[in-house]
Amino acid sequence: MREYTRDDCSQTGYDFSLKGKVVVLDRAALPPEHPGQLFFCMGENGANPNPIGRSVFLVSLTNGESCRFMRRDVTGTLKPELLPDEEKLMLSQIRPAGAKDLSENEPQYSGYSFLRDGRYASGVWLCSPQEASDYVEMQKPYQHRVLICDRDDFAVMEVINGKLIYPDEQALAEFRQGQGGGMTMT
Repeated sequence: MREYTRDDCSQTGYDFSLKGKVVVLDRAALPPEHPGQLFFCMGENGANPNPIGRSVFLVSLTNGESCRFMRRDVTGTLKPELLPDEEKLMLSQIRPAGAKDLSENEPQYSGYSFLRDGRYASGVWLCSPQEASDYVEMQKPYQHRVLICDRDDFAVMEVINGKLIYPDEQALAEFRQGQGGGMTMT
């Protein structure tokens, strides 16, 4: 099992946000039986830049379990190119922070993330255009391809290698201004 260090991190310290990023936890902070050091940060006060609080809410990218650690336990944010494929697949299954409860809300979209070789895990339900956008933002630094589909399984947004492919930038800007513009995300 690989040991991740500060050298594998793009940011270390306390002057940046951890929210929405893959972080490396210090091996000493983890239980001996935990299989990996890579986690996705969902937020909490300790995730803020120069935090007042200390707790950070994380999701393990080896087993998918939610947990809480202290900011001091975080070595830093992992360089995106170092995230292994299995952890990318686990990351693709995480709904954005603040996503609506699926037992009380109707999903409008599904989000998929693909590895370079075409492998992917099942899609995740997303309940609003904002959740769809948040899913894309959290996945695009790490995934080869991110696809958002509507309830009829038609593509409404696609990002490859961090770049928006569909719709084009103008249509997306019009959508964000509430003008429609060829992109149907209702």
